[in-house]
Amino acid sequence: MLSNKGRLFIISGPSGSGKDTLLVKLFKAVPEIKFSISSITRPMRENEKPGQKYNFISKDEFENMIKNNELLEYNQFLGNYYGTPKAPVIKAIENGDDIVVEVDVNGAAQIRNNVPDCTSVFILPPSLEALKTRLHDRGTESEEKIRERLLCALDEIKRANEYDYVVVNDDIDTALNDLVGIIRLDRLKIDRNLDLINKILEK
Repeated sequence: MLSNKGRLFIISGPSGSGKDTLLVKLFKAVPEIKFSISSITRPMRENEKPGQKYNFISKDEFENMIKNNELLEYNQFLGNYYGTPKAPVIKAIENGDDIVVEVDVNGAAQIRNNVPDCTSVFILPPSLEALKTRLHDRGTESEEKIRERLLCALDEIKRANEYDYVVVNDDIDTALNDLVGIIRLDRLKIDRNLDLINKILEK
């Protein structure tokens, strides 16, 4: 028997680290984990569906969320807002459900300030060369854009020491086992099992 409260897991990693593929596999391996859907103001892309990874809302709606302190974190990029709504995350934790939030390093820092009792995991590529190869293999971006992503990745990797755990995504199955192991281990922490301990002592 575990604690009544769930846990918030922050997942970050540079573009090309494979975190999206890893998360798809995680939710299949541990289907009881919830996923936090972000709110964004950019237009929906052709391959996207509302409510799958993002809720697409207006700029006015988002600014009202900021004003009413309804976000765990948010950022603005190229004139569009991106953020994590607070209510669904808090509701999941209070209901005893674990929930994953996928954010960048800046968003992760904001969430840690708002929810100190969380667990954060940084997805690291095995090398910069491997990251460069993965970005090239996508075949969707120019050399200039890839260079920009690599520079951004370096800045993000410099902040990996802010996280509780690092998972190196060299082999996807090994990385998945490591990530699932972190979640399982977190569930065995003393503070998550105080209810069980106290019930045994009471009897």
